[in-house]
Amino acid sequence: MREERVQVSGHSTADPAVVWAVAGDFCGAWHPAVAEIRAERDARGALIRAFTAKGDDTLYRERLVYWSDSDRVLVYTHLEGIAGAESYVARLEVVPGEDGGSRIEWSARLTAEDERAGVIAAGTRAIFEMGIEVLAELTASAAAGEASAIHNDFDAELETVFIGGDPRLAITATPPKSGPLVLFLHGIGGGRTNWRRQLHAVAPRLHAAALDLRGYGDSQLGPSQSMVDDYCLDILRIMENLGASRVVLCGLSYGSWIATSFAMRHPDKLVGLVLSGGCTGMSEAGVEEREAFRRSREVPLNEGKTPADFAPAVVNVLAGPYAGEDVRQKLFDSMAAIPSATYRDALTCFTNPPERFDFSKLIMPVLMMTGEFDRLAPHTEIRGVANRIVEAAPNASVRFEVIAGAGHVCNVERPDAYNAILTEFLSEVIT
Repeated sequence: MREERVQVSGHSTADPAVVWAVAGDFCGAWHPAVAEIRAERDARGALIRAFTAKGDDTLYRERLVYWSDSDRVLVYTHLEGIAGAESYVARLEVVPGEDGGSRIEWSARLTAEDERAGVIAAGTRAIFEMGIEVLAELTASAAAGEASAIHNDFDAELETVFIGGDPRLAITATPPKSGPLVLFLHGIGGGRTNWRRQLHAVAPRLHAAALDLRGYGDSQLGPSQSMVDDYCLDILRIMENLGASRVVLCGLSYGSWIATSFAMRHPDKLVGLVLSGGCTGMSEAGVEEREAFRRSREVPLNEGKTPADFAPAVVNVLAGPYAGEDVRQKLFDSMAAIPSATYRDALTCFTNPPERFDFSKLIMPVLMMTGEFDRLAPHTEIRGVANRIVEAAPNASVRFEVIAGAGHVCNVERPDAYNAILTEFLSEVIT
């Protein structure tokens, strides 16, 4: 076997957003070598393009493994069609040009039988060069424009539902529908009311619910210190109560860590995983770092203060620079409503993770989002985690996006942008 690398670049006079609108369509028929193309899904929900080339009856199939509209990059792997290829991974990226316009980068790394490696590499180079040339032509005269946000003003009738057991849990749920449940999990300083705009966006098509974690809102605190396994059992309890055999978990910060923990234990029950403003929590921090984090957050509690007393300082950390007073008030209200015992319970749970995540277990499609100005989960950090998932889980399908202008609680600060990405993801993984 021999490894070959192919790297081709080109330029378009069009804005990167215009070029990406064409190049980022993984199943689009824009490449001149494509005769027919169709979209498929594998058993895990990953997107596959199946196509034939002009003058060739061979069926080629490629699977999308990573893409990001924010970074304008996609990565795919060959599944079928290239004779003699043992592995083949390609990357297409559109970035701003140094002198205006766009630079298009298309590369591939392949391993094939010795006598075929050079032939495959040469064919790949020709395909990439042809594609970049056509992209430049298609987009050269296009005017740059902003992508319109998807607005959904559906005003669903939301219902408060209590899940019996020890402890009793409270959820806000949309009208029941068949298919998987979309369950929203809030952050350590939040509550289920933070997801109201997302519930409205999802309700027209899917059954959705937002949970008050133990001790938050109308949910009771458990009889003993909460641990992440308790939260995972709560999710199972909600699924059973609502008659859902499979679920899409959508978490924010602390909720993302809980959602990923559930995925480690029950990957077969997940249709998709949406992680906002975090993923790994404190699972990769050392004992000293975790203890320092917990102690620093408990200082005001030990001084007799409540979350309402230090909520203004927390909001200053959570909110992005463009957050309006209405957003800041929502964040304040969420934080101020948390009982001291609940906040202490959550801090203890968060700083005692039982495991370092094995990302190879993430066999479901994953969407990762974070705010442009997130201080707690910077986009550089979350982008790195997304790439680690791709490396660790060869069957994963990962999408990473940055919510422009948002801070940590990006779903509250920029709900339209967040919902546009979320609903698109859900439409792709739930067919």
